[in-house]
Amino acid sequence: MTSTRPVPRSGAGSTNIPQLIFGDLWEYDPAPESADPRIKLRYDLFIGGRFVSPKSGKYFESVNPANEQILTEVALANKTDVDLAYQAAQKAFGPWSKLPGKEREKYLYRIARLIQDRAREFAVAETMDGGKPIKESRDFDIPMAAAHFFYHAGWADKLEYAVPGVQIEPLGVVGQVIPWNFPLLMLAWKIAPALAMGNTVVLKPAETTSLTALKLAELLQEAELPPGVVNFVCGAGETGAAVVGHPAAAKIAFTGSTDVGKIIMRQLAGTDKRLTLELGGKAANIVFDDSPVDQAVEGVVNGIFFNQGHVCCAGSRLLVQESIAELFVEKLKNRIDVLRVGNPLDKNTDVGAINSRDQLNKICELVDSGVSAGAQIYQSEACNLPGVGFYFKPTIFTGVTQSHRIAREDIG
Repeated sequence: MTSTRPVPRSGAGSTNIPQLIFGDLWEYDPAPESADPRIKLRYDLFIGGRFVSPKSGKYFESVNPANEQILTEVALANKTDVDLAYQAAQKAFGPWSKLPGKEREKYLYRIARLIQDRAREFAVAETMDGGKPIKESRDFDIPMAAAHFFYHAGWADKLEYAVPGVQIEPLGVVGQVIPWNFPLLMLAWKIAPALAMGNTVVLKPAETTSLTALKLAELLQEAELPPGVVNFVCGAGETGAAVVGHPAAAKIAFTGSTDVGKIIMRQLAGTDKRLTLELGGKAANIVFDDSPVDQAVEGVVNGIFFNQGHVCCAGSRLLVQESIAELFVEKLKNRIDVLRVGNPLDKNTDVGAINSRDQLNKICELVDSGVSAGAQIYQSEACNLPGVGFYFKPTIFTGVTQSHRIAREDIG
């Protein structure tokens, strides 16, 4: 942010009040988060309440997008591993579903409290694994993950009163696949309500952000959650397909791309499996001329640039009433000029690293398509990206029409 330097003025007509003149941009001192993330060199799959080696014998690397260094190795689950996870979940379903709600809620409360106890550690691990700024992980993602477990714990013994005249029963084993943008928080959204209801879970985190799921598995052991109630299998598309296609799944919950969602919907059509899809989109911020412009600009910045690539919660288009469009765009350009892009672990950073090289390549390709299609691009000249890591400058396009790919495709 542009700094000002107080300089006292004297002489004729002066006052004793210091006047402000604009000086050069002052750099903040580095403010890295120093909590120990306690990351192991290697993580196995979590099946039946234990960490077990993958049947494939294979592991894949989890890379820190901020500096391209290897954080850890994660077990790669194949169909056999997924089948073992479902067997464990099926075995656990009977006792867990019959447990009184007031007993299930105790486990959820324990998990929530353990997340709170180790919140700083989890925030650092989340930032190192996913690239989002530490202030977002620390102040939102981790506290909200704990809050979801607290909230659904409160529902566990009240389900019989939720819908008058209707008996609510658990479905069975729920297969869940989550994306990379909110690794622990998305996991909480999926797991907490399923457990409160009496279901058991087989969950696959995103292959680029599996770390906090596996660290949570350690907390599940500490909370003494019955073996098999929650199982984590890691990997990419083939692992996810095995989770979705397993015959023991009573329901599938998927958050991810629209294209993959369509495939899953076709795959499950004609089966008795329940399905929940939360898919990517091209959400728009709409600004009318009676809006408080400065606040609206800040809302756009918070929604898009502070969630760099985390677009399921952010608008990626901007529709502005013509009478204020020029003013609004100018203010938006001024605002992104002072965004600080860099080390996600620095508390002064506004925009961290892109989650992975593949994601960065996708962003670059779509931005290039916007330029080649004739849209006008604006990027801050003052933004200097780190030399190592997956970073991209905050960018604004104007002169965009519905025929442009950047207006139709999810850039994040």
